[in-house]
Amino acid sequence: MAWQEFIKGKCSRKDVQEFSLDLMDNIISLHQDLANHTYKHGEYQAFNINDPKPRNIHKASVRDRLLHHAVYRILYPLFDRTFVSDSFSCRVNKGTHKALNRFRSFFRKVSKNNTKTCWVLKCDIKKFFENIDHQILLAILRKYIFDKSIIGLLERIIRSFLSAQGRGLPLGNLTSQLFVNIYMNKFDQFVKHGLRVKYYIRYADDFVILSQDKDMLYEILIKIGDFLSEELQLKLHPNKIFIKTLFFGVDFLGWVHFPDHRVLRTATKRRMISKLKTNRSRETLSSYLGLLKHGNSYKIRKMAGLK
Repeated sequence: MAWQEFIKGKCSRKDVQEFSLDLMDNIISLHQDLANHTYKHGEYQAFNINDPKPRNIHKASVRDRLLHHAVYRILYPLFDRTFVSDSFSCRVNKGTHKALNRFRSFFRKVSKNNTKTCWVLKCDIKKFFENIDHQILLAILRKYIFDKSIIGLLERIIRSFLSAQGRGLPLGNLTSQLFVNIYMNKFDQFVKHGLRVKYYIRYADDFVILSQDKDMLYEILIKIGDFLSEELQLKLHPNKIFIKTLFFGVDFLGWVHFPDHRVLRTATKRRMISKLKTNRSRETLSSYLGLLKHGNSYKIRKMAGLK
């Protein structure tokens, strides 16, 4: 089952085809290494992408990525039920568009349908994946998983990559997406239950809190900064913290939100128009049309020649 899920959309890739030539032998070999506790994670292939900002991706071997899928299939249902409902990144039936709609719903509730001032605290965690602390992550995992052999396997996956001593998760691993949600769940629980914040949304390393009380948001900002630093060894990005109203436009998840509409972020719009000048494939057009339907985009569609 893990193999069938893994190969979706990858059948034409050279490394996947090579692994498939001796599929049963490769799977049996992996199984034996796991059964004998002799499994060792291989090295990564590093490359850069612009999505939209430059990112360093680390790609594991097919053998290791297959294991990641198997681990993910088992762990995801166990941990997903522990997550708060307003964590939207890399979760089944969640995602960007539902986070955007939740943001709009929260604004309407806090502003009493735009009759009261709604303040938004917006934060971003600095070098998120690079600063995930291995020891803290493993300590969290041990609270839910008591089998030492499973913890040992997870430790080998986690420690297969370092951005600094004892820190970092690779952006290319499927398991990394789950591990960061497990890691940040401790923060989510603190915000929702420790601080009793009702209107909170997190998507990966971006999060917002909405309130009518501007002073309370400043107080919360200090508390969440301290918690992230002391409990998770993470820091807020100093240049990406703001408290403002939607009247001035709140930039969240690629869109700039106003009281009665949202528009695509300028940088995203420019990148989209530039890409469409050289690539107007069906897949690219469908992708952008899917994005644009979630906001006020008539002028952009017209400018880019999209119907």
